[in-house]
Amino acid sequence: MHSADVVVVGNGALGLSVAVEVARQAPETRVTVVGPPQRPMAATPAAGAMLNCFGEVTRYTARHPAARARFALARRALDAWPDWMDMLVDTAGSAGKALRDSHVEGTFVLYGGRSGLVAGDNFQAMQNAAAAHGEPHELVDPATVEGLSPRCDARPMQVLHLEREGCVDARAALAALEEAARQLGVRLVPGTVRELVTGASSVTGARLEDGSVLPAGTVVLAAGAASSRLADTALPPGAVPPLLHGTGVSLLITRTTTSPPGTRQVLRTPNRAATCGMHLVPLPQAGQYYIGATNLITTGPITGPELGSTHSLMRGVCEQFDQDLAFGRIQRLMAGSRPIPLDCFPLIGPCSVPGLVFATGTYRDGFHCSPVIARHIAATLTGASDPDPDLAPFAPERRPIQVLTPAEAVSDTIEHTVDTLGEQGMHLPFWLDCTPMEQWVRRRVEELYEQLGDGAVLAPELVYPQFLAPKSTDDTRALASVAEYLRAAQAYHGTASALPV
Repeated sequence: MHSADVVVVGNGALGLSVAVEVARQAPETRVTVVGPPQRPMAATPAAGAMLNCFGEVTRYTARHPAARARFALARRALDAWPDWMDMLVDTAGSAGKALRDSHVEGTFVLYGGRSGLVAGDNFQAMQNAAAAHGEPHELVDPATVEGLSPRCDARPMQVLHLEREGCVDARAALAALEEAARQLGVRLVPGTVRELVTGASSVTGARLEDGSVLPAGTVVLAAGAASSRLADTALPPGAVPPLLHGTGVSLLITRTTTSPPGTRQVLRTPNRAATCGMHLVPLPQAGQYYIGATNLITTGPITGPELGSTHSLMRGVCEQFDQDLAFGRIQRLMAGSRPIPLDCFPLIGPCSVPGLVFATGTYRDGFHCSPVIARHIAATLTGASDPDPDLAPFAPERRPIQVLTPAEAVSDTIEHTVDTLGEQGMHLPFWLDCTPMEQWVRRRVEELYEQLGDGAVLAPELVYPQFLAPKSTDDTRALASVAEYLRAAQAYHGTASALPV
């Protein structure tokens, strides 16, 4: 195999963006990207590719410096996308133009009758953030939103229009990035990396499944959730938060009903209890839509869509967005795995092992933030510009970031779980409130934290449902692996709190 200055492991949007930006900043650098052309269970091919910054704000965004830093990253990416698309048009020609032509500007965020208290808090947090940062937005009459035709009992109570947000076609983005990489001299190697190659004290390359080796001066891990398994061969236990798999199911459909017409802008909900927001995204082809997405979080990979969450998604989008979608034709059912660090914050930049750089763990916003992250990684590798200091909180070799105290984590998990049960159709008689369910959840969550050890904190969406109601020996093993990591992280980093003073 030919040697390279930089080998990027992972051929999704973030890996390809890093390769393109390195090649642009330092044309003399030999860059190789390795990844299977089919991209099985990768996040980008199954993504809605929403360009959402304020649409992803939640009630947690302003509560911790790292959360505010992630918001700042997303805000800069929102500003960067127009120039990024222009660059891809100039570099990738017709493939770049197809990406730009797929751009849809404008997102309507719906706070509807099926929303719980968590979604309501997140909706209000969006408005507050947009007002505080001078972002163009307005509350609009739901009746004026073209293509919005929910069931009468799921009508939105409020609709927030975010004028600069929207979407592009993820499939067009991958094609444009691949072509831009080729035009810039980046070498694309089809294959899967089995392990990193390490020398006496550094990473020196990547070994593929067929046994061949790609020698490299630097390896960039951009392989999504698979990056965690590869990093384990180079770093000691506890050094870096492990990556969980957030499997999302999505669909490409053709809307067969022409009157009334479908939406021409993104429709989405706020991020909901224990999961992401549901969204309906128009595609470039007439009558074509993307529907997404679920978020089943597991410690290990799963092999495909889950029946229950897929059913819930299809029902929800028809009932809450557009009843006529029920008559549409499913063109493709997709599943991809989001890379979710155990503390839910990205892993970006170099670590203590020379030759190893991370560009992963971006959870829901890797596609949107890819232009800014790519420039940061390229600056780190080439020295053509200064690395971005705003991304310093996401250094991969860190103590787990804690946004909540242990007591807050317990109470918030209770609230998320009860909200989720309501959103999924739980009905109680008029004379019974949620107190018995809250008591049951509290017992289960407190038992969970007893098993994890003192000071452990998990985001509510990581607890439900795998640890709250375990159904298999895999769930038991998953809990044991989390507890093992937390002990190792405490030994490696010490016991100092990561909470703000």
